[in-house]
Amino acid sequence: MTKSRREIIGIKSVSKIYNLGDTIVKALDNVSLSINENDYISIMGPSGSGKSTLMNIIGCLDVPTKGTYKFNNEKISDMNDNQLANIRNEKIGFVFQTFNLLPKLNSIQNVEVPLVYSSLGRAERSLKAKKALKIVGLEDRMSHKPNELSGGQRQRVAIARALVNEPSIILADEPTGNLDSKSGTEILNFFDSLHKAGNTLIIVTHEDSVAKRAKRRIEIFDGKITLDE
Repeated sequence: MTKSRREIIGIKSVSKIYNLGDTIVKALDNVSLSINENDYISIMGPSGSGKSTLMNIIGCLDVPTKGTYKFNNEKISDMNDNQLANIRNEKIGFVFQTFNLLPKLNSIQNVEVPLVYSSLGRAERSLKAKKALKIVGLEDRMSHKPNELSGGQRQRVAIARALVNEPSIILADEPTGNLDSKSGTEILNFFDSLHKAGNTLIIVTHEDSVAKRAKRRIEIFDGKITLDE
């Protein structure tokens, strides 16, 4: 008998509307979506379809104009700025196409960034960062700065930074978009291992080969979900 998995994200009848002068743009149009523990989801859609807006709302980087969003059964609209910041910093690990690493910091220091606002001392922060870098196989690149790393290695540092607070959800936006095929495959293999370890993965992508790795595929077009299987 399959064990039922707990819902961690519940989006119901959500719309995101922008007023651009006299024009009303519905970036999301009455979207409903349920995401459970250990889901592995790809979100696909053409440019302007609403997939980035949906990702930003899932990641608590933006708020809906209409509808409800519950994170661990708590309404996002009832949370204050500190509670939302806590979700972004501790519950969700973000991985971006452009890596978003700080050029003057080495790998350890970049991975430590999400820990700066925690109560951990410097030694503890360093220890956690080193552990995360070992998980992504960068034991020998800990003191290297981003310009001393390959694209694949930089993305691994970014993944280590996303993992350092041990979040339950990894939210990745085009994580292989700036990588060669070999590095991209390595990153996807690592995402597979994170899913097997129990993490929830949500990957926004336009690449069919990336989407095929996921166990569930969502397609969005003109702000509406057109496929969820």
